[in-house]
Amino acid sequence: QVQLVESGGGLVQAGGSLRLSCAASGRTFSNYGMGWFRQAPGKEREFVAAISWSGGSTSYVDSVKGRFTISRDNAKNTVYLQMNSLKPEDTAVYYCAGWEGRGCCALNQYQYRTWGQGTQVTVSS
Repeated sequence: QVQLVESGGGLVQAGGSLRLSCAASGRTFSNYGMGWFRQAPGKEREFVAAISWSGGSTSYVDSVKGRFTISRDNAKNTVYLQMNSLKPEDTAVYYCAGWEGRGCCALNQYQYRTWGQGTQVTVSS
């Protein structure tokens, strides 16, 4: 099982950009589809984006389509979330997670086997 560590969160003004990274340890990273979730205060954790094990397929929640891009580099055991045109409603703790499977994509958090500790993203208006 891989272990995941997120980085790249921070404070940014509305309209700005951030790139989150999620570094995985372990030799089996390429066996995992990867996803990003977020949880705002007082709200449930929600799906943001996911990418298949090969990187060939992706899925996004409607609210981030056209603004966020998920990608992965299996040689570096890392998955990324490029976030552009950020809005205050994007403020949340962002988590990366991995599910075992070759299809695309797991949208339900209960399908994911391993999780990172989260990184805070704050977008000011």
